[in-house]
Amino acid sequence: MRVERSFRGISARLARRYLSNLGGEVVDDEVVVGDGWEATISTESVSIGPSLTLTEVTVVFEGDEGILEDLVDRFARKAMRAGG
Repeated sequence: MRVERSFRGISARLARRYLSNLGGEVVDDEVVVGDGWEATISTESVSIGPSLTLTEVTVVFEGDEGILEDLVDRFARKAMRAGG
C-alpha cells in the first residue's frame, strides 16, 4: 500500500524525528524505515498569498495496509500539533 500526505508548518528534520519516535530508523535525510513500512520525505516551498512562502513536507508511506493505517494516523496527529 502507498499513502502520500503533505504537511505545512513542520520541517523535514521534525518529520524524521516523529517517524523515528514511531519506531522507524533514519536511513538518510529522505528515508525512514520501520517494521513493515518505509517513509520517504521531500520538501518544497509553496506560495501562500503574494509574498509569503512556507515549506511543505510530503511524506510517502509504503508498506502493509494494516500497519500504515495506524502509522499515518499517529504521524498526522503529531504533525498537526506542530504546525503554526
